[in-house]
Amino acid sequence: MPATALPKWNNVSTPPSIIATIIVISALASALICYLVYFHAPSDVSGTHLRSLPLLNAVLNALATIALLLGYLFISERKLVLHRNAMFAAFFFSSIFLVSYLTNFTLHGETHFNRLSPWWPFYWKLLASHIFLSIVALPMILITFFLSLSGRFPAHRKLARYTFPIWLYVSVTGVIVYAMQSALR
Repeated sequence: MPATALPKWNNVSTPPSIIATIIVISALASALICYLVYFHAPSDVSGTHLRSLPLLNAVLNALATIALLLGYLFISERKLVLHRNAMFAAFFFSSIFLVSYLTNFTLHGETHFNRLSPWWPFYWKLLASHIFLSIVALPMILITFFLSLSGRFPAHRKLARYTFPIWLYVSVTGVIVYAMQSALR
């Protein structure tokens, strides 16, 4: 659909039901992850099935990071179609990551980091910020996408200024957390 065919909703507020739905979906996703981490017994404790999921997760985060950076570059150059394509790619990679991440936790449970490592204080702080900001990022990403897809570009731009750095941080730190877990186990 060409940009000129989008509804002119720039001065219309977003229906509260849309925001509420996005927040409920985000809360349910976060609750599912919390359940898988703290309450669900892994179904493949021996780790024999899909052992490469953590690597896949890191690759998907890296691809999302690249797409986000390209999207930022394209919007700064006013290349709207390329920006939109890059952001859809980032959303796709992040969505596939979430499915893979949930599958990994369902099968293998939590990956433990060596708490005796001198890197533990840094790792713990990085992981805590990554987790907190990923919870914050999910509804922001969904709302930012909704604003764009509904043609509310001024509101989209305002929210994207906050969504972009948080989403980028979560994607980058996801790769770093994987690398630290792999290297220092």
